[in-house]
Amino acid sequence: MNNQDIIQKLTTEHTAARDELIFLLDNLTDSDREALRKAAQATARTQFGNRIFIRGLIELSSVCKNDCYYCGLRRSNQNAVRYRLTPEQILSCCEQGYALGFRTFVLQGGEDGYFTDAVMTAIVRSIKQAYPDCAVTLSLGERGEASFQRLREAGADRYLLRHETADAAHYARLHPATMRAEERQRQLFALKRLGFQTGAGFMVGSPYQTTANLADDLLFLQRLQPQMCGIGPFIPHKDTPFRDRPAGSLELTLTLLSVIRLMHPQILLPATTALGTIHPKGREMGILHGANVVMPNLSPEEHRKDYSLYDNKICTGDEAAACIRCLAARMRGIGYQIVTDRGDYPDR
Repeated sequence: MNNQDIIQKLTTEHTAARDELIFLLDNLTDSDREALRKAAQATARTQFGNRIFIRGLIELSSVCKNDCYYCGLRRSNQNAVRYRLTPEQILSCCEQGYALGFRTFVLQGGEDGYFTDAVMTAIVRSIKQAYPDCAVTLSLGERGEASFQRLREAGADRYLLRHETADAAHYARLHPATMRAEERQRQLFALKRLGFQTGAGFMVGSPYQTTANLADDLLFLQRLQPQMCGIGPFIPHKDTPFRDRPAGSLELTLTLLSVIRLMHPQILLPATTALGTIHPKGREMGILHGANVVMPNLSPEEHRKDYSLYDNKICTGDEAAACIRCLAARMRGIGYQIVTDRGDYPDR
């Protein structure tokens, strides 16, 4: 077994065995990382050219019933600033985003009981009625299959639900006992059955994570075959039990982006805000390692700093138009262009 053969297998067969993935990640050289990067960038270019899809992110609530040990929005964080956008505010964000060229809106929030099925289906229908050429993506945590069905019938196109870690024992070390890896995974497969373009994902460098955990995450994605995958480095938050843990590695996150691109050539793969937070050019690096999506923030400026999943999050004060101009210039600087497009998974 050697890394050159494993990289070739990933590039041509789009798969690898668990022991091969562990060996690769444990024995990476700089030349291996560059070989993965070049192969992933070439694969993304073959599938999407130099087009980068943009999503308008609307962070609709910082209220959450869960108590995940890594998250700044956790229920036990007494220092968190809680807010909740009204339906009118959400539609105003969409109006602004549409004028700027966004054709996908991502409604993301904590698991906030205010946003019942009745409230969320009304919001989704209003957006789809006002902007029928746009996609609506939801990222609202675990809601259950019946709720997902109602949201799908209302017109929601996509749903993001990071699995965080595929290993049940590792999951239990990151979450309270009320949350289970098996239930998170069950809901992801339910989303696929219901016809959502489905997104999973995981943290890189989360506390207690092993190389075997990362291999299992990659193999879970092989089973699920999501249309989207969001990964980013773990970044500690000062008001959580993991405040003193080291952040995840930029280098490893970029390498895993490349591996995911090779295993899933058509996947929609964001260069995340977390990447841009741990390195000034993190998002550009993500694109050069195979990512093809960026997600500027359309949330009201006065609330962006309050949606604090981790410390030092970027773009908490940028006006949306300025943010998109900046991102467009950054993408042009590395040979890519932001496009006005829904940016669906190719088979859709």
